[in-house]
Amino acid sequence: MLEIKNIYKTFNEGTINEKKVFEGLSLTLEEGDFVTVIGGNGAGKSTMLNIVAGAYPVDDGEIIIDGVDVTNLPEYKRAKFIGRVFQDPRMGTASDMWVEENMSVADSRGHNRGVRWAIRGKDRERYREQLKLLDLGLEDRLTTKMGLLSGGQRQAITLLMAAMKKPKLLLLDEHTAALDPKTAAKVLEITDKLVKENKLTALMVTHNMRDAIAHGNRIIMMNAGKIVLDIKGEEKQKLTVEALLAKFTEASGAEFTNDRALLS
Repeated sequence: MLEIKNIYKTFNEGTINEKKVFEGLSLTLEEGDFVTVIGGNGAGKSTMLNIVAGAYPVDDGEIIIDGVDVTNLPEYKRAKFIGRVFQDPRMGTASDMWVEENMSVADSRGHNRGVRWAIRGKDRERYREQLKLLDLGLEDRLTTKMGLLSGGQRQAITLLMAAMKKPKLLLLDEHTAALDPKTAAKVLEITDKLVKENKLTALMVTHNMRDAIAHGNRIIMMNAGKIVLDIKGEEKQKLTVEALLAKFTEASGAEFTNDRALLS
């Protein structure tokens, strides 16, 4: 479903601030894979997601989604393939619009709405049923402005909106990092449910090692722009934080130094 093929990316090339991020990065996700991504600061986790989404162009290499080469497509044209949830709950929704209006915008992705704005009764009922799945009482708040909801409620709706059109690929960029532990756990529970029920292929960056181990069918660990570990199947099911750290040290020749991840 996703092929990252031999990607090269350098920022500020030829300047004193030049930084080589990727030198031949490759990764393949099969259809239905739910891959969690962990790594230290500067490992390239979020940059990889931004390159897949089209926020950053590549210097060399290819990005292929479901057999379509999207390498040279701008971000807005890749949107029909991709659903994305950011770390900041405010980035995926419009604060001054109602809940149902935000959902209608997500529902119309890839279609020409014309000049008339209208939410039909059957659409409104469908949105209400979808919100019930979140188990947050939001089905009765369709006409509440999104900006009045809590960060967790807003992120849960953003997640629902990202999955609404069953994208080829769901990108989750530390989407629980700004939430308190209880709310983060709820959003991750909803994530698992939506990915499973909609049979989505997902790539989730997280700073929390326990979450990376507990969710998805596959975990990759990055260091200095390289994938140093790729663990799945029974090996992942038996994985512990201690074992993952030991494997990282063995594979990279360095100790894992991200305090934020270690203390989560």
